[in-house]
Amino acid sequence: MSAGILVGLFILLIFIGVPIAFTISIVALLGIASIPYIPEITVPMKMFNGLNSFVLLAVPLFILAANLMNRGQISQKLINFCISMVGHIRGGLAHSNILVSMIFAGVSGSAQADTAGVGKVLIPNMIDTGYDKETAVGVTAASSTIGVIIPPSIPMIVYAGLTNAPVASLFLAGIVPGVLIGLGMMTVIYIRAVKHDYPQYQKADLKKFGKLFIETVPALLTPVIIIGGIITGWYTPTEAAAFASLYAFVISMFVYKTLKLKDIPEILVETLKLSSLSLFALAAASALGELLGYYRVSMHAEAFFTTYISSRWLFMSIIIAFFLFVGTFMDAIPAMILFVPVVLPVALNFGISSVVLGMVVVITLAVGLVTPPYGLCLLIASTIGDLSLEKSFGAVLPYILVVLAVLFLIAFFPEVAFFVPRLINPQIF
Repeated sequence: MSAGILVGLFILLIFIGVPIAFTISIVALLGIASIPYIPEITVPMKMFNGLNSFVLLAVPLFILAANLMNRGQISQKLINFCISMVGHIRGGLAHSNILVSMIFAGVSGSAQADTAGVGKVLIPNMIDTGYDKETAVGVTAASSTIGVIIPPSIPMIVYAGLTNAPVASLFLAGIVPGVLIGLGMMTVIYIRAVKHDYPQYQKADLKKFGKLFIETVPALLTPVIIIGGIITGWYTPTEAAAFASLYAFVISMFVYKTLKLKDIPEILVETLKLSSLSLFALAAASALGELLGYYRVSMHAEAFFTTYISSRWLFMSIIIAFFLFVGTFMDAIPAMILFVPVVLPVALNFGISSVVLGMVVVITLAVGLVTPPYGLCLLIASTIGDLSLEKSFGAVLPYILVVLAVLFLIAFFPEVAFFVPRLINPQIF
């Protein structure tokens, strides 16, 4: 079976709505079956080996931590604390939405968990408070993308497993871009709030703020412990994910007492469902990688860029445009599995470190979470807000521009974007 037929089959299956994991599996199986010197047993073997990684254990564990926090109503406590911090600013509830996403990002590593957990509370609350549906849905969907940028980040963990890039460096590199994106989104909110006269809360007095802070301290310590432990080398990302799950369970069950033992089975089932989606896609992409290797896709890509592309800036522009396109119909994990091994050697030849490339790829694919037709975070938020996907996408566009601005800063001026992280780790890029 020729490469052209396989590409056509891939596009056809995507077009008719076959889930991406099954699409990849079908193409890999048919492609390898058509090659006489590669046995079909290679497909399940590659799928198994693709998941045979200690680092990947962090994926279901971080999802479990997020589910425990959502079910334990920790999201609500974080929301109350954030309102006490920024609620008095014009558009305060929308600012709180972004701020709580930045904090929640330091726990779950999952944008979808952020959208579901925070959105179920804040989207109806914002609508009832006087915000239009477009703003409520747009802010929630857009801010949830910070979940895969501020560490811990599940896509960063997968990327590290693919490239052997240090996870600690990737996590450190994600802090400044995540904060810049959050502040940029809050700037957009403030401009819109002044224009449309969005409501604001009365400024919390010191006593109330102190009470909420003390109440929220156990939850606020979670990202500090996780990220600090990984960056300092106290434990691996997988160990950190296990600790995050245990810590979320303990504070939900015994500190806040908002979690019951009867909730655990449902939480575990939900975690298994979400984890299986990502991990099966990853396994299938590992099998397809064998087929791509047979057709020497990496060598052809390197030859193309070497022959026709001489500028690092042009190369990065092509990478951003390509992953923006791919992210519109494919999840970040299979997209990275398929294409990062192809572009990484070329990036290294241009003097682009694996950490800088990783940040560019992760942030670019994060945009795909809020762009149709895939747009999983946009779909979740629009469903909660009972708003059409078309109107939801229009509402999220201003925030996408903020993400793209930070993305180009990282891609073309990494010395500026990573100035602060380099003070801690000079070898970050």
